[in-house]
Amino acid sequence: MNPLSWSYRSRYLAGFLVCAGLMGFALYAQYQMHLDPCPLCIFQRIAVCIMGLFFLIGALHGPLKKGARTVYAVLISLGGAWGIATAGRHLWLQSLPADQVPACGPGLGYLFDAFPFLKMLKLAFTGSGECAKIEPILGLPMPAWTLIWFIVLTVWAWLALRSTTRSPSSRAVQSATT
Repeated sequence: MNPLSWSYRSRYLAGFLVCAGLMGFALYAQYQMHLDPCPLCIFQRIAVCIMGLFFLIGALHGPLKKGARTVYAVLISLGGAWGIATAGRHLWLQSLPADQVPACGPGLGYLFDAFPFLKMLKLAFTGSGECAKIEPILGLPMPAWTLIWFIVLTVWAWLALRSTTRSPSSRAVQSATT
């Protein structure tokens, strides 16, 4: 039951299930623990969804060629890089002294409605007071947990490239010799 011996599809399905679990916890934290997401939290959720989408597509497709598998790993890594940058920025905002924390700004919905996309991104990444609130879960703030998961899932996507694939002809030879 060694995860490193799983097939490519199994590894990518596991990656998708982890992403789905992370989104499930984010929704639980929002609606049951009453931890409303700040703009940076929402961007981290988007990154998790991007990674989960490509994990799922990769699991369903199950390409045999290394080049196609590499494309999925790159796409997942792009989502992971977005998440790592966002979580890192979020942690940086949380580490600021109280007198240097930016003032609370408008919500993400307003930013989307009122500004062009690039201006909205700049304003969201500037952060606001709500992004600096620390709500520890098992001793770590939520952005630290998401940062860990972004790194683990990105590495997991690349490790899946090392899984062995058996072509139909090699399976036929193996079954004929047994």
